[in-house]
Amino acid sequence: MQKCSFTLVNTNLNIISLLFLLFFCLSAYSQQKVEGLIFDKDTKQRIGRVLIINKTSGANVFNNSRGEFALEMSLGDQIIAQREQYFGDTLTYEGQKVLIFNLKKTSIYIDPVTVVGKKSPEQILAERRRDYDKAYKLADPGSYLSVGPTGAGLSINAIYSLFSKEAKNARRLTKYFEREYEENIVDMRFSKELVKSVIGLEGEPLDNFMVRYRPSYDFVSLATHYQMVNYIKSKYQYFKFVPYIKPLPDLNKIDISNND
Repeated sequence: MQKCSFTLVNTNLNIISLLFLLFFCLSAYSQQKVEGLIFDKDTKQRIGRVLIINKTSGANVFNNSRGEFALEMSLGDQIIAQREQYFGDTLTYEGQKVLIFNLKKTSIYIDPVTVVGKKSPEQILAERRRDYDKAYKLADPGSYLSVGPTGAGLSINAIYSLFSKEAKNARRLTKYFEREYEENIVDMRFSKELVKSVIGLEGEPLDNFMVRYRPSYDFVSLATHYQMVNYIKSKYQYFKFVPYIKPLPDLNKIDISNND
């Protein structure tokens, strides 16, 4: 009788131990809402519109514009972050208070030709040449030598066109169009979209950066995309110290009303 009682007590203890172990496991692996943040790996700026998926449970949520999210997860769950133009990233939840993702951009190149409704600098210049054909002809009258029945000589019409007031005005106008073309090339290569994608600036700081570190046409016309990106990153290192200082007005503008 005592042996049977001892066996019963021992069995009850085993059941209690098993239940306690099961309760402990369930508590350890029970889901809890965990907060997280998502950053751009290169610019260190927070990024929004990222889809966060708990691969283990299937739960998912989009983060907000501040890069913040909250999602139910348990220890050992695999959490995936996905967004267009970024490589996806997967983390395993190991009890962190805050889950941090650092996403890498797939590409920072933006093809300006794909912008719908926006004319290229070449198209604008071609329109200027077509609309102001007379000015271009006056600005460049052609050869100063003429060939006639008596032989070669100076072209009086070409010389007159070269020194006439109308020709001077035409040269100023075509010079203005050339400068406009160069500025349009700079705008195309050094665009707000590109700068924003490289260093993450927005609003007034972005506007200040665009003016303060606008590159020259000579640099832009020769630089590769890789060199443009490096240029933006290098200037940003200086910009971070004084981001809100507004640049002085640009005085280097062509005035087509001035005399030669």
